[in-house]
Amino acid sequence: MRDPADRLLTIPNLLSVLRLAGVPLFLYLLLGPRADGWALLVLVFAGLSDWLDGKLARWLNQMSKLGALLDPAADRLYVFCTLLAFVIRDIVPLWIALVLVAREVVVGICLLILRGRGWGPFEVTYLGKAATFNLLYAFPLLLLAQGDSGWAQAAQPFAYAFTAWGGALYLWSALLYVYQFFLALRVTPDRAA
Repeated sequence: MRDPADRLLTIPNLLSVLRLAGVPLFLYLLLGPRADGWALLVLVFAGLSDWLDGKLARWLNQMSKLGALLDPAADRLYVFCTLLAFVIRDIVPLWIALVLVAREVVVGICLLILRGRGWGPFEVTYLGKAATFNLLYAFPLLLLAQGDSGWAQAAQPFAYAFTAWGGALYLWSALLYVYQFFLALRVTPDRAA
């Protein structure tokens, strides 16, 4: 009998694939015609689908190995591409983008080393999900905060708050992953079992 975790065709996986497909559309809208309203809708969809795919996976019992890879990959791709586009458009300072991208590089290197030693990916933590949640809400708010309209003025404090909290939590979760990395290096996967 086939393991349910090996399923490919699930509603949460479909949402993750749609979220991944939205990345080039978002970049085109933001950097090509500068259709910020449409780009904002794509970002809102990304944030909502990120929340919904996790809820549906648990509610419908459709958790899968593919989903465990797709969901964080989509999150990281959105974070990276959004930061890149925001730096190009002068929405976010370069130093913020570099700090957040450096976090991804460090965690990615740790993952590669662990995989080479027989470990799987890090367990997704609530803190890591909260960090991503904050950033996925900060990005649309930062985009909405552009300009001089009343909406832009109202969005600015929320945009900066979500960015600060999301960035801080993102870095804190990286420290926890690095701590797990060093703990894992002390034990081989066979002994851990």
